[in-house]
Amino acid sequence: MPELSPPVERVHESFLAAMAEFRAEGRGVPDDNSMIGHDLRTYGDTWADPDTFARYVADTRAQALEETPRPEHFVPSTTLWLIDGDEYLGRVAIRHRLNQHLLDEGGHIGYDVRPTARRRGHATAMLRGALTVAKELGIEPALLTCDTTNTVSRRVIEAAGGVLEDERNGKLRFWVPVG
Repeated sequence: MPELSPPVERVHESFLAAMAEFRAEGRGVPDDNSMIGHDLRTYGDTWADPDTFARYVADTRAQALEETPRPEHFVPSTTLWLIDGDEYLGRVAIRHRLNQHLLDEGGHIGYDVRPTARRRGHATAMLRGALTVAKELGIEPALLTCDTTNTVSRRVIEAAGGVLEDERNGKLRFWVPVG
């Protein structure tokens, strides 16, 4: 049964397969500003090495700590992976606070489901779990965004109680209650 987990090394092989799926659908190109796009560009050529992957897992987990060094425009964030045994299905990131970019386009919560695992309710499950974490972090309500053309993500957000506020820069902005 799929579960949300902090990043773990045991899904290495499946994680690499998932990232190849994302690349095949065009993710990781210079104008892909998503979490997956950033990580594919930054780490994608080095993940195959088990030691490098272990450092990536540790670094991703450390991003939840306020004291972890990060680029100026990044905020602390808790990343959880949806896994089923040793199979990586997707990830969700809960950003602990908003900066101007996140307020306009990124939101508190972002998620990705690997292409071969879509349309099985995984995004809904990840968002449900992320809202619980957001509540524990004192976030109320949570801002979520999606591309104006992403009707699937829009339905997931609305099903969680998301209320559309507006559109900015091609992104729909929803406020979602966490409790």
